[in-house]
Amino acid sequence: MSYAIGQRWLSHADSELGLGIIVELDGRRVSVHFPAVEEERTYATENAPLTRVKLREGDSLHTRDGRKLQVLAVHEEQELLIYEVASDGQRELVAELDLDDHIDLATPRQRLLASQIDSHSAFALRMQTCTHIHELQQSGLRGLLGTRTALLPHQLFVANEVGKRHAPRVLLADEVGLGKTIEAGMILHRQLLSGDSRRVLIMVPESLQFQWLVEMRRRFNLQFALFDESRLAEGDEGLNPFEEEQLVLCASTLFLDPNARALALDADWDMLIVDEVHRLAWSADAPSEEFLFLETMAAQVPGLLLLTATPEQVGQEAHFARLSLLDPERFHDFPAFVEEESQYKRWSTLIDALDKGEPAQGLPADIDPNASAESQIAALLDRYGTGRVLFRNARASVGGFPAREMHPHPLPAVDNPIYQDLYPDLHIDTEQWLQEDPRVAWLVGQLKSLRPEKVLVICAKAETALALESYLQLRAGIRSAAFHEQLSLIERDRAAAYFAEQEQGAQALICSEIGGEGRNFQFAQHLILFDLPEHPDQLEQRIGRLDRIGQRDRIFIHVPYIQGSAQETLMRWYHEGIDLFRASCSAGDMILTKFKIELEKQLRQRGPDFDQLLEQTATFTARTRKELSEGRDKLLERSSCNAEQGLALGKAISDIEDPVSLGEYLETLCAVTGIEHEEHGEHSSILRRGEQELLEVFPEVPEDGCTVTVSRDLALQREDWIFLGWEHPWMENAMTTVLGSSLGQASVGAMTLKGVPGGSRLYELLFTVSLSAPRALGLQRYLPLAPRRLLLDANGRDLSKLLSHERLNERVEKLPRGTVSKIVRQLREEIEARIDDAEKSFASELEARQAEAAAQYGKKLDEEIARLSSLREVNPAIRREEIDDLRDRRAAGLAALGTARATLQGVRLVLSR
Repeated sequence: MSYAIGQRWLSHADSELGLGIIVELDGRRVSVHFPAVEEERTYATENAPLTRVKLREGDSLHTRDGRKLQVLAVHEEQELLIYEVASDGQRELVAELDLDDHIDLATPRQRLLASQIDSHSAFALRMQTCTHIHELQQSGLRGLLGTRTALLPHQLFVANEVGKRHAPRVLLADEVGLGKTIEAGMILHRQLLSGDSRRVLIMVPESLQFQWLVEMRRRFNLQFALFDESRLAEGDEGLNPFEEEQLVLCASTLFLDPNARALALDADWDMLIVDEVHRLAWSADAPSEEFLFLETMAAQVPGLLLLTATPEQVGQEAHFARLSLLDPERFHDFPAFVEEESQYKRWSTLIDALDKGEPAQGLPADIDPNASAESQIAALLDRYGTGRVLFRNARASVGGFPAREMHPHPLPAVDNPIYQDLYPDLHIDTEQWLQEDPRVAWLVGQLKSLRPEKVLVICAKAETALALESYLQLRAGIRSAAFHEQLSLIERDRAAAYFAEQEQGAQALICSEIGGEGRNFQFAQHLILFDLPEHPDQLEQRIGRLDRIGQRDRIFIHVPYIQGSAQETLMRWYHEGIDLFRASCSAGDMILTKFKIELEKQLRQRGPDFDQLLEQTATFTARTRKELSEGRDKLLERSSCNAEQGLALGKAISDIEDPVSLGEYLETLCAVTGIEHEEHGEHSSILRRGEQELLEVFPEVPEDGCTVTVSRDLALQREDWIFLGWEHPWMENAMTTVLGSSLGQASVGAMTLKGVPGGSRLYELLFTVSLSAPRALGLQRYLPLAPRRLLLDANGRDLSKLLSHERLNERVEKLPRGTVSKIVRQLREEIEARIDDAEKSFASELEARQAEAAAQYGKKLDEEIARLSSLREVNPAIRREEIDDLRDRRAAGLAALGTARATLQGVRLVLSR
């Protein structure tokens, strides 16, 4: 393609953008501004999804000032087009820059009159596509569909509540195992799809970089660029590397470098996400460099998500400092914050009473005492607490976790002091320890005794996992797979998939410590800890691969240990001191910090005071657990999850992503466009590129094909399969490509219909609403695509209620192309007249829809503005910016609704025989 600044191009991947203008070229990239939606997109020049707009003589031309003119001639000057047009009997020149930003090309009318027809199945595909897009727009579930996540009520509630806000600024503080990363991903996914956010930076501890990278890609189809020192050094001189990518992920430690800090601050971001934020050290006298950098970033980035499982573990004042990052205006006075928190118990007690049906005592004056208890509770949650900026779900309140059953397996000592160590396999020849270490022989026997049960085996190091897996496969005849950091992401996927396969898959998956992070293996019940990690949080991560919501059965934790070794010492400290094998503990870091020195001493050589350490640890743990339980902010937990709303969201998502409906559409899409589609099992199939594709709807399908599923349940079991939900980028691109193309716009056929005389004509027309407006306004829910089918006879009467599209589609037959041309020539005037009639009919309907949409949109935003304004008087957590943004959004939305236009999507002429 040849590009020049000022040329007009269409995005065939997203037709709603309207007509774009090339505004910048740098050789490798082309930037296009789309005035209709006030968005700018940058594409690689080699594969930009763009189509050059070139009108021809005789075409209709629409100008920005609303005139419709006929093109008489086309001239080109310095790679820009100049159109010679007729206007009021005079000739004038119109530059392509002056074309209407909402231009429609290759209309169904033009294609039908030119006898450029498609198959009836293509016409039906266009009809189905419009219907599905309309249903998705109306659902209000934008961003929550198609993600590879279980439909857990607490996650759905948080994602929906936070994701719909403009530039959300919240602290996600769910306890371990409840899925903060998933919540953050769902919020981000919704923000990106709605258009509220475009450029995102994620900062995580260095050890979690790849976990986040994989989670964002696998669960949310978000391709983040991983940045480190080398990536920053590769940037072109004078350019900011952070500006070259839309989605950036990096370690928090990267910003210890002043240059990295300067570059990040100089870039323009819409959202910043920070995981394990409590690790960024803070104190009133000496906050760390990382925290100070975050403070500066937080002040200039509109959206901010902070994640931590331990919001107050390092002190209430540090917790307040993190909240002040979210809203400095709200959290500016620590003593006032402490006083405010002291009142939470009062409101929590009142809510508990209302929940039990007891009379309300001490209800605030601004809450209607005659309202229902449900309304009163909702008002209290809105007005008080930190629920607007802090979300914390607790395992105790969420529930649904399996019971843990711990099985210690003492093994005889070995006459070699190296086996007294925690990890003897790291200090001895591999072949030697495989023969000598009693844990190896025990593992073989245990796996054989558990057949055919699936077993997850976790050890500290990749070298250990490699050796064990090879031993099991080659010497013990046990089907197994290895999973460790030395494998590529694809190889890890294959290993996990082999383990997940029920019939011919691996019985055991041998993992290094990386297996304790990020992946879920809820289909297994048995966990073997070949060794133990030195930090209780890592042990919790290991157990959490099985101990998660969705695990239906009791989980069995097997711990083999050599008697008298450091392994036994650590096992007993975890078991008898913290009781960590039986129950989750969110205070592991705190407990380890208190007893670390004494524990390390006992690990080197267990002494007579070990029992005293166990007793002290157990006492401290029990007290800490009690304090955490009693200190739970039940008001916060209530505002963090409305289980009823969460369940309703889950049901709505399940209804709209029905795998039967999704599968049927996918099959039709492939059949019409030429993609090879082979059934692979229930709700799954294999896709391959076709030799003669009519339309490139799935350009990402690899040469050797891929397996896809339209079932969420299957997608959660088979992470190596592609979950082709409605919001998967492939599916979204396919649907917009269909509507942005001419495929199925015009069709001609014949049918025999009882009672209808031969030679009669029927005109089936499909109209939709065209609305070019920024996605962030959320207008599509109020004025969606709204497909409208008309079936007119030769006299213009609408017969759509008498003959459905499905019935007509079953009966209509193809006509020879030569016959079609003759028919169209003979009926040209009638065709034009019927299309004109239909356009007038739908235009009048559209006016009524626009008025109704404007009324609903204005009312909805007026109510929310009034609610937040009232709440702000009693709850400073309501930011003024949110209210101002709603006012601006209301004005912009009402203006945009007035620009909606009727669009003819397709027309089919059917003759009766």
